[in-house]
Amino acid sequence: MYLSHLSLTNYRSYEQAEIELKPGPNILIGANGVGKTNVAEAINYLAVQHSHRVSNDHPLVRIGEDQALARGRVHRGEQAISVEYEINPGKSNRVAINRGAPQAARQAYGIFKAVLFAPEDIELIGGQPDIRRRFMDDLIVQMRPALGDARRDFERVLKQRNALLKSGRKPGAWTDEHETTLAVWNEHLSRAAARLINGRLHALRLLAAPTSKAYAELSNGNKVAGFAYQSTVPMATGQHAEVPDETELYEAILEELENAYRSERDRGVTLIGPHRDDLVITLGPAPAKGFASHGETWSLALALRLASYRVLAEDDPNPNNRPVLILDDVFAELDVARRARLAEMTRDAEQLIITAAVSADIPEELTGTHIPIQMRDGISSSGAHHESLETLKLLEANSLDELEHDEPAESSDGSTDD
Repeated sequence: MYLSHLSLTNYRSYEQAEIELKPGPNILIGANGVGKTNVAEAINYLAVQHSHRVSNDHPLVRIGEDQALARGRVHRGEQAISVEYEINPGKSNRVAINRGAPQAARQAYGIFKAVLFAPEDIELIGGQPDIRRRFMDDLIVQMRPALGDARRDFERVLKQRNALLKSGRKPGAWTDEHETTLAVWNEHLSRAAARLINGRLHALRLLAAPTSKAYAELSNGNKVAGFAYQSTVPMATGQHAEVPDETELYEAILEELENAYRSERDRGVTLIGPHRDDLVITLGPAPAKGFASHGETWSLALALRLASYRVLAEDDPNPNNRPVLILDDVFAELDVARRARLAEMTRDAEQLIITAAVSADIPEELTGTHIPIQMRDGISSSGAHHESLETLKLLEANSLDELEHDEPAESSDGSTDD
């Protein structure tokens, strides 16, 4: 699988951008602040339908505009598919597939698959549980697009159930009608939650070995990377050689909801379910959160993303459905030896998208399409497939020279986000 064309309209700092991409490595080079990460983010958006940097879509739309468009042309073997997302903050996002009528964005899950590593991913290790939950859910939805509906159903039922619990908190407010409605929501919540938890546990079972292997290759250390699922449902907690099926999980969740009845009534909130679960990541015998060094944290986060790529690639028997791998500003953090190892670890990717501030950060083993990025011109592609970095270095020198003689790089809406 690869992306041959990306088009952006009113997306972050870009009023309009067109970029041609090719199979193999595509290297986006440009000074900090010119919008390289915006491109990486937009490509990943085509797969997961959200930003890795912000919790809602408002920052994705250029200031002064109501809507952004992100279009991509996806190739899977001989098949070419176009997808166009309408990003409508505060409203439902829509997608047009092969220039058809716009429909609910969830209909596009699975058409394009991608795995993005970005500097923000260190929060996978040291950040809050919701970051790790989103990591797991992005992976399972790309593996099984129908789980996107399960996630949406769970969120809808959770919202309704919480509203019911909150409405009955005042003395005398809880009625027989509340009791009957709660029983209905318990059943719906348990079924959707069982699907999500089953999907997470299945993905984590596949993710364990490649994560450990990738971390060992990146770190050259003697600590073993691992993880375990931590759940409000005891049956789901731990490491699973055999994943409980959805029926078993449904019954266990329903039982836990009944056990939590009084606590949930008192607090007016749902205490049982995948929205409360976490992924405990370990290095050796200790949890990585709070104990891992910066270098260990970086390597572990990168290992999780590389393992995710491996799981997605091997989960689908069709070799044309391997995901696109995106590495945003990763090589600057690595020494020469680890850069070479990472290049070797990613060489089988059908398409690799790399961003970097300077060409010196890119291992010589990675030759491909080089795309210089300048804020003044939006995106300009060299349009050539180079066999060395010499041409790129010349383009980079010219770009930096222009920046030095221009006003400080800034997009037309005043933002300088990268």
